Amino acid sequence: MKLRFWGTRGSIPVAITAPQIRQKLLTAFTQAIGRTLDTEDAITRFVDQQLGFDISGTFGGHSSCVEIALENDNEKPGSHIICDMGSGARPLGQDMLARFGPATPQTYHVFMSHLHWDHIMGFPFFAPVYIPGNRIVIHGCHAELEHAFRRQQAEPSFPVTFDHLAATIEFDILTPGETCCIDDFTVTAKKQLHGGDSYGYRFEHRQKVVVYSTDSEHRLEQIAERDAFVDFFHNADAVVFDAMYSLADAISVKADWGHSSNIVGVELCQAACAKRLVMFHHEPAYNDARIVQVLEETRRFEEITREDHRVEIISAWDGLELDL
Repeated sequence: MKLRFWGTRGSIPVAITAPQIRQKLLTAFTQAIGRTLDTEDAITRFVDQQLGFDISGTFGGHSSCVEIALENDNEKPGSHIICDMGSGARPLGQDMLARFGPATPQTYHVFMSHLHWDHIMGFPFFAPVYIPGNRIVIHGCHAELEHAFRRQQAEPSFPVTFDHLAATIEFDILTPGETCCIDDFTVTAKKQLHGGDSYGYRFEHRQKVVVYSTDSEHRLEQIAERDAFVDFFHNADAVVFDAMYSLADAISVKADWGHSSNIVGVELCQAACAKRLVMFHHEPAYNDARIVQVLEETRRFEEITREDHRVEIISAWDGLELDL
């Protein structure tokens, strides 16, 4: 199983700016002083091995969209699992067309955490919805699921109405706590604390487990609720987790805003014996350097609080492919 991250920002898409790119270049050139970089191989090694990711790359700016794929999925095209339809759905759709072409019908199972705009805004730009023969099944736990998707494409908000989409589009209302089988996966939804409610999903396939849990606020003093999430995360190979805020923000100025922190993510994954915590839904105000700083602080916290189980800490970025 593998995860492909197409959008990892929270609340609103953001773009890297010209001043930020300039600062990356200045930092890179400064670090290059005194080094012999007279060949392409030397330059490549310097970029890949000496520069930090905050300088040599970027976490990106698309809002939430994650693909869960099986091994050799390119060899057996036909059906796909997607979590949320943020602006990252656009590059995902382009990649699907490049991989499988427009002539071979595909089925896309989309699992919606909730219906806030940053999580549905990519749907009108998801190219497969315009191709006859494709089937899009949108799964979620909100009764307003279909209404939300239709409304954002209604006039005057979008020039192509929902009824003019060429693919076959279906809506499937799930019941939280009930396990269902979809496309060789066992899927269980769990209600989460967020404005208007959100739902996390636990995906299981042949002893591999992925938990997608974004837009969720955790109050660890509520023991029963904490234990329920520890259960939900139990033995997961990866927990894609809403780590939008620092702990200080999460318990003070941004309490009740419906998001969680890096520290809470570590504590839950440690208790659940999860293998990886993938921090996700990055704060749109954070630049690459700040996200790397949070990542390093989180790894240090995990190390000093670790008992007999290590949790690998990762910060997701647009384009990351993670093999499980």
